[in-house]
Amino acid sequence: MRLLHTMLRVGDLDRSIAFYTELLGMRLLRRSDNSQYRYTLAFVGYGDEAETAVLELTYNWDTDHYELGTAFGHLAISCPDIVATCALISAGGGKVVREPGPVKGGTSVIAFVEDPDGYRIELIERRTPVASSSPAEPAAA
Repeated sequence: MRLLHTMLRVGDLDRSIAFYTELLGMRLLRRSDNSQYRYTLAFVGYGDEAETAVLELTYNWDTDHYELGTAFGHLAISCPDIVATCALISAGGGKVVREPGPVKGGTSVIAFVEDPDGYRIELIERRTPVASSSPAEPAAA
């Protein structure tokens, strides 16, 4: 398993992309709109998603700001068998808050668990392991 991404909800996607790419030297890796569920995802980072953890910026079309306590979304971790992983977490006393199944508007199989403090962790099923590498150097701003 490896850390895939951290998700933040943002009130102005273009402003956030500009901050992370222009000020912090990340690259916009991909961006997708989901008109049915009214959100846009933008992934930014210093390297390819197959090799490094990245940041997912989520823009919900009907929300232009968040209170500081609600801006953090979740951590994401890949796992080869999401059903077995959730069963192990439950058996160990952990809390599965969203059972394994397809993501709304997509095909990825996901589940959510909570850590002891209530922080959400998204499990994403990946049958083939994703290679890990050392972090890439940030691009010059």
